[in-house]
Amino acid sequence: MPRKGMRTIFFKPPPSDRAATPATSGDPFADASMAERIASAEPLIEKWAADSSSGTSRYASTAFLFREGRHEAELYLSRVKDLHSEMLLCIGEVSNPGVIVRAHELLQTAVRRLSLEFHQVLSSHLPYPDHGQSVSSRSSRTSTLSSFSDFEYESEEELSKKQSAAEPVMQAEERVPDAAVSDLKAIVDCMIACGYGKECMDIYKIVRRSVVDEELYHLGFERPIHPWKMQKMDWKVLEVKVKSWLSAVKPAFQRLFYGERILSDQVFTGAPASVRESVFSHVARDAAVALFGFAEGAAKAIKRSPERIFCLLDLYEAIANLWPGIKATFSYDATSAVRSHAINSLIKLGEAVRVTLSKFEAVIQNDSSKKSAVPSGGIDPLTVNVMNYLALLADYGGVLKDILVNWPVDGSPKHPGFPDSHFAGCNSAASIAARDSDASAKFAWFAWLVLVLLSKLDAKAERYKDGALSCLFLANNLRYVVDKVVRSSLRHLLGEQWVAKHESMVKLYASNFERMGWSKVFASLAGPSVEISSGQAKESLRKFDAALEEVQTKQAGWAVPDQKLRDEIASSLAEKLVPAYRRLYDGCPRGDPAVKFTPDDLDNYLASMLRATGGGSATLSTAASRSSSRWPSPVWQGKGDF
Repeated sequence: MPRKGMRTIFFKPPPSDRAATPATSGDPFADASMAERIASAEPLIEKWAADSSSGTSRYASTAFLFREGRHEAELYLSRVKDLHSEMLLCIGEVSNPGVIVRAHELLQTAVRRLSLEFHQVLSSHLPYPDHGQSVSSRSSRTSTLSSFSDFEYESEEELSKKQSAAEPVMQAEERVPDAAVSDLKAIVDCMIACGYGKECMDIYKIVRRSVVDEELYHLGFERPIHPWKMQKMDWKVLEVKVKSWLSAVKPAFQRLFYGERILSDQVFTGAPASVRESVFSHVARDAAVALFGFAEGAAKAIKRSPERIFCLLDLYEAIANLWPGIKATFSYDATSAVRSHAINSLIKLGEAVRVTLSKFEAVIQNDSSKKSAVPSGGIDPLTVNVMNYLALLADYGGVLKDILVNWPVDGSPKHPGFPDSHFAGCNSAASIAARDSDASAKFAWFAWLVLVLLSKLDAKAERYKDGALSCLFLANNLRYVVDKVVRSSLRHLLGEQWVAKHESMVKLYASNFERMGWSKVFASLAGPSVEISSGQAKESLRKFDAALEEVQTKQAGWAVPDQKLRDEIASSLAEKLVPAYRRLYDGCPRGDPAVKFTPDDLDNYLASMLRATGGGSATLSTAASRSSSRWPSPVWQGKGDF
């Protein structure tokens, strides 16, 4: 291209440049060449004139160029580009200014038609093109975040590898036909070549931004509510809005914004990178920022009460899971605000979660040990509430890993009121957190909260006047704690060593219950190596009956809700009592008044005692008669609020 014909190839030149003043002397060859180009382009351009008042455009309101046939559309674009190229070459060379004016008029007519065609094709295909290549491989420069706290650049190869795992897969019905994308690209290339790229950009921005807004509306997302309004919302109303946001955010980022990035990259692939950046930023940035604005507002508005932490965790998890795609899709400098808002949302939600967890710990710490202990020695409501809550939190282990890392746990073996027995064989939360990694942060926090609970249970156990009942209470509650750990994700967080240690503590408490609660009964029976006479056997039976009756009376209403623990206690007592009682029973004549029940009756009674339904208050004979029936296992659920 001659130097004097060089001019911008993207933005429309000023009108003064287009209508050049004629030279004092012209080149007849230039006049002829310009006239030839006009003659070649004029029939086709006039045929498809979008606003002709001469009546020659019979197709203007009834048909679209790119629907009528590929050949004519391609010919049209070729004629327009040739006309514009000739205009650039002939400016200042032609002697007849009329040909330049006419060429300019035809070019204006062609631009109007192409703008109309561009708008029509763009508006008729709301889904998105096939994405054989990742966003990162099409971007000329990709800025990403390696963490939530600072910016750093990654190589195209590294980002491509990461993105390949993070990119969603669009269904066939969600893709714009390749032909439509080709048409859009061809129109853009032509208009850019003719100096009307800005008009193309403006149309694209308006159409696709309206598409994004409409799609978000259909996904259920409302434009962000001011934070102060969210803070005044009734919880049920806010909860509904959060659920709507959660259902909208994943398709918004995995399909809508990602698809817009692909489409803009493909349509404007021939334009400078700054153009693609500007177009996509205008289309998607504000909507994406609005989505994160809602999450930030929710982080402030949601009350810091333990039962609402799951709402905060769901919000955090949704953004964290989408983060790799967010980094790649919004990698431009012009869309850095989206990344910043995503990070800010995670920071605020993480802070809200930590505050809520601290309040939960405070609730446990502040639970008064002066409250009445469970009369039966069964499961304390605090145990049920805390363990159910921790089991639910454990399902968010991956999220809590990010939130709790580097968050110090205040507990230590020197904490007042915490018995040393709970620290024996178990590392303190502080040492665990200092020792390792993300996993230790989760372990430290959960282990610490269980430790706080067990210490509270120790304080409650001291309120029992009977030592045996105190041990039974601890055995029952610790068994519930261990069982909840084993049956939930807590097992993966606390580990098998923790489970084994606390299982052994359950057995120790149960053993102490036997020793303290049945000592008189054990003492009434002679050892297996002692020879006894018939008279001594009768005397021992009377002492045994009296001791057993005392135990029955004292332990009436005591309960062991867990069937496995109850069976273990009954089996252990039976192993110690039934053989010794059988020796006495065999040493007395049949029908002797001293013999009130058989060894089998004793065995049946032991198997039926300590039932949660109150079976422990039954007489020996009554309990024995029904010991063969199947007792329903009680369901223990916490009803109290934190």
